[in-house]
Amino acid sequence: MIDKKVFDKGLKLLKKMTGERLEEVRRAFREADPDFDKYVVGFVAGDIWSRPRLDLKTRSLCTVAAVTALGRPSALNLNLHMALENGATEEEIVEVMFQMGVYAGFPACWEGLLAAKRVFAERRERKGRRKRGGR
Repeated sequence: MIDKKVFDKGLKLLKKMTGERLEEVRRAFREADPDFDKYVVGFVAGDIWSRPRLDLKTRSLCTVAAVTALGRPSALNLNLHMALENGATEEEIVEVMFQMGVYAGFPACWEGLLAAKRVFAERRERKGRRKRGGR
């Protein structure tokens, strides 16, 4: 059972990190399994990501490195967006991918770079649509 205060803290943090994509992200979690959403929001965001010893940018870059090394494309896509929301630059993310080339292999680096390129392009396109008055 997840404590309501911890869940609410996690939800607030996840909103900060996903912005307008919060409901889309949570829907994807619930599609996997309704309990998955509860654990990600309550435990991952509410308990772990809320710890004060690392800032959100550092946590994001660590997570991008881990899911790149593990070859987890869905988690990588989400965490690339969150890293950018948490203040990481495109250049820092690319550098993390190169670092993973050494420790996880160049195929992981390559997949990570391709995923990052897609996320960067998607965010630029979304930003451009907003400037033109669309969504």
